Amino acid sequence: MRIISGKHRGRRIELGKEAAGFVRPTSDFAREAIFNILSHSDLGLDRHAFIDQDIADACCGTGALGLEALSRGAKHVTFVDKSREALANAHFNAEKMHEGGNVDFVHADATKLPRARRPYALIFLDPPYFRNMVEPALKSILDGGWLAPDGIVVVEHGTKEKIAFPKAYSLIDERRYGRAVINLLRLAQP
Repeated sequence: MRIISGKHRGRRIELGKEAAGFVRPTSDFAREAIFNILSHSDLGLDRHAFIDQDIADACCGTGALGLEALSRGAKHVTFVDKSREALANAHFNAEKMHEGGNVDFVHADATKLPRARRPYALIFLDPPYFRNMVEPALKSILDGGWLAPDGIVVVEHGTKEKIAFPKAYSLIDERRYGRAVINLLRLAQP
């Protein structure tokens, strides 16, 4: 895996041996597609939803989504994972790219998030497939104040998973890439 674009373009994202059993990285193809949607669509994302923004990478694994956002101009990324091995791997990758001052790490289950330190303009949610985590994680994001009022949640899940998004969210886009489905959500208008 490599960073696709931005100041860290071409830099390798490592998957350490200790994290290998805990991580299913988003493919480079799907990651590039996500950032193309965020950068070039007219979904009201202001054509660069991550530039100078605070971003959360929940179920972060290697940290690839958050690191890609930093490479492309995000101000700060909070990496969240319940696996200490995954967090250590994301920390290693962030330090290797000299992004230590622009990141922090939260050891937590995405379905039981603590109160957010700040609201995030963009949240990546990429839980393990077929573990029924998407719906409770989306509820936890709301309950913990993680999402800014005009923020976006990018959800990745398996094509065979049946997801019922909480009514507080509106689906603004959906794409399929191989075995992955990418959903873009924002808060529903009252």
